[in-house]
Amino acid sequence: MTTAFVPGMLPEEYESLRRTVAAFTDEEVAPVSAELDARHEFPYELVAKMGDMGLFGLPFPEEYGGMGGDYFALCLALEEIARENQSLAITLEAGVSLGAMPIHLFGTEEQKRELLPTVIDGRGLAAFGLTEPEAGSDAGGTKTRARLEDGEWVIDGAKAFITNSGTDITRFVTATAVTGTRTGRDGTQKPEISTIIVPNGTPGFTPEPAYDKLGWNSSDTHPLTFDGVRVPEANLLGERGRGYANFLRILDEGRVAIAALSVGAAQGCVDASVKYAKERKAFGKPIGDYQGVSFKIARMEARVAAARAAYYAAASKMVAGEPFKKEASIAKLIASDAAMDNARDATQVHGGYGFMNEYLVARHYRDSKILEIGEGTSEVQLMLIARELGL
Repeated sequence: MTTAFVPGMLPEEYESLRRTVAAFTDEEVAPVSAELDARHEFPYELVAKMGDMGLFGLPFPEEYGGMGGDYFALCLALEEIARENQSLAITLEAGVSLGAMPIHLFGTEEQKRELLPTVIDGRGLAAFGLTEPEAGSDAGGTKTRARLEDGEWVIDGAKAFITNSGTDITRFVTATAVTGTRTGRDGTQKPEISTIIVPNGTPGFTPEPAYDKLGWNSSDTHPLTFDGVRVPEANLLGERGRGYANFLRILDEGRVAIAALSVGAAQGCVDASVKYAKERKAFGKPIGDYQGVSFKIARMEARVAAARAAYYAAASKMVAGEPFKKEASIAKLIASDAAMDNARDATQVHGGYGFMNEYLVARHYRDSKILEIGEGTSEVQLMLIARELGL
């Protein structure tokens, strides 16, 4: 039977972690977040500190340098960090669930021992190369190709919107590529998609100039080019032809993590709005005394409670090893909507100040939209939920 995680009733080891990360967020992340965002500066120092705290190693076994925890512990950390800085939270989320987790789940023992310690100490990052210029939600439309030649994979193609792919501490990218064809259940030929590890600095592998983004300004995001890239045949990650299926599993887990990040963003909007509504006066009294404001904030809090319960439920099943695909999609859908809705309402509560970038709610307004797009759009989540219902 699944042991359900319940908001407000966490076991002490989880609550202790949550408090520790909350204190780190309030004391070290919050004071520098506006400046990092304004300068579009990657937070190397904060990433290193999170590494020292063991956050990048939370769900990994101690034998590889991890903390021996689980995915729910990572979600709690993401929620607390995202209250103040979504860019930093997505750096952690992508570094763990998209960068290191594929190695942990599908790598050989040699790959795990060689690569995991380099990316779970906060001194290195890995990236997840799935999305392409013409293959986003339709990830099966991969155009990148890889062929075996003299004991090496030769890779040609391009990837788009890849997080953590161009930092000074990026160690490698795991990239999907078509490595041949296979016969589908309907008798037609379909692309065989595999996953290959490409170390940073490999000739022909180029992180192109960073994107000029609407939000997540201190997160690292690049298009990637593969032009005759050669890596050893042993750099195949997992079984040949299972790359697409394996990355779908990674995305299921990642959706729970994105839901947690979204809850943190939504909670940050509530906290900022409550504080502002108590301090800001209009017509002789705090604006929080007016129902037009207080009811708006109350609805924001209700969204947070519902979204947190949804991701806790999904995480409970995931950690217990039970099927959680539907619950992950529900959590991601509800939580990303809550983040965007709360950001809009928080900006309204703050009035003109909410339109100023130095205010937290303005950053959340810009940052939260991508939560309805990345790691599966809201429309994809609805499709997956309907499919799980047999529709």
